[in-house]
Amino acid sequence: MKINKVLNNNVVVTTNQHGQEMVVMGKGLAFQKKVGQTIDKEKIEKNFVLQDTGTSEKLNQLLQDTSDKYLDIASEIYEYARSILPYKLNDYLYIALTDHISFAITRMKEGIQLKNTLLFEIRKYYKKEFEIGLHSLDIIEDYTGIRMNEDEAASIALHLINSQLSGENMEMAVQVTDVVNKVLNIVKYHYKTELDEDSINYERFLTHLRFFTVRFLREEHMEETIDDFFYEQVQSKYRHAYKCTEKIATFLEKNYNWFLTKDEMVYLTVHIHRVTYRQNRTN
Repeated sequence: MKINKVLNNNVVVTTNQHGQEMVVMGKGLAFQKKVGQTIDKEKIEKNFVLQDTGTSEKLNQLLQDTSDKYLDIASEIYEYARSILPYKLNDYLYIALTDHISFAITRMKEGIQLKNTLLFEIRKYYKKEFEIGLHSLDIIEDYTGIRMNEDEAASIALHLINSQLSGENMEMAVQVTDVVNKVLNIVKYHYKTELDEDSINYERFLTHLRFFTVRFLREEHMEETIDDFFYEQVQSKYRHAYKCTEKIATFLEKNYNWFLTKDEMVYLTVHIHRVTYRQNRTN
């Protein structure tokens, strides 16, 4: 196998004997290597095939900001989930899980642990996905020594459930698209900027908005889990993003009679801050 693309010293993209794009991982696999050179098979520790040709580009972007250790974790979770779930998993799950795990561990180290408002529903209605999420906590702990809680297991399960969104009826899909587009426009107008639609933060924000919208359309009501102190902390730390969230809350209340909880306000604020941070360093 020859190197098609070097993602970092330990990760490369190549093509297998069937002509499929494949990510290959191994310690020092690409050290001082260039495109076109042969991969040392003895250094290969793990590999997976990509069906979507755009996935490797997003992996490249993600691995510039995070350790490929998290890609190892995501790959192991992916393979475990694939052996259990009856439906096909999208390649993007590699990116979503890598990004989520990296972000979650960073948050934990900073002392920020967000509650998953869908924990009860996921545990009850998506038992297989939640069980995979729980097993994923063991995998993460094996790699990092950090033990995450059930809220993170539910978040991992959400990434698995995301692949089923395409199964919703057409009316639901149209409504979700309409609401998401309008919310994105509010963010763009508030910050007076275009969002980087190729960024990982944008993909994360988009996923959150889709779930957020689907839950409201299904009239799934969540209990409050965030206390006043944490709510005020986020409100103070991300002032500009919070003001944008207030505009979204007003829009949803006026047009759809949707009332956002403190949990939803916090999650939107955090996501908005991240998706606009690099373009608005002073906010």
